Amino acid sequence: MNDSNQPILYSFRRCPYAMRARLALTYTAIPLEHREILLKNKPQAMLCASPKGTVPVLVLSDGKVIDESLDIMLWALAINDPQHWLTENLNDRAEVMALIQKSDLEFKPLLDRYKYADRHPEHPMEYYRTQGERFIELLDCKLSSQNYLMGDEVTLADMAIAPFIRQFAHVDRNWFYSTPHQRVQRWLTTFLESELFLQIMTKHPLWIE
Repeated sequence: MNDSNQPILYSFRRCPYAMRARLALTYTAIPLEHREILLKNKPQAMLCASPKGTVPVLVLSDGKVIDESLDIMLWALAINDPQHWLTENLNDRAEVMALIQKSDLEFKPLLDRYKYADRHPEHPMEYYRTQGERFIELLDCKLSSQNYLMGDEVTLADMAIAPFIRQFAHVDRNWFYSTPHQRVQRWLTTFLESELFLQIMTKHPLWIE
């Protein structure tokens, strides 16, 4: 049991998966204890809760552990969703989940290879960037007639995917902002300048066991 009777979130500020969790938990205004950690020095309490050793990890007051970022988002939205990030239209919701899955299973591995190309010498960095750019092109097309990925309002798709597009853009900002993907650039800028994103990127002191 958690003595504070609040969920405990283990997080690392720059991790896009942890950003996802913080976005949903902050948006839903769920009180919690934030524990900022270093991935190179993971606390034993977190490893006991989730032996896989990745963030985010959410430990609920009853001891239940949620250690997948998207599951944390869905848990939070089931409690409070004032702006309807989760659309009630089941077809739209299925499309949202399919787009997130494409980001997680196809785009993210390419992003990792692009960012850490020296660890994947089978191809040059530009190869991984070009492969990842196909997903950027897909998003740019979706934004051709709307402000967000599913329409003119923010949904779970935007908030679950934007942290990874941010990471992709930051590998080589000069290249990214010189591409013709202006709609994705505007969408990302809107995200990065939003009050919610600025709030979740507030620095927390390192949590010490």
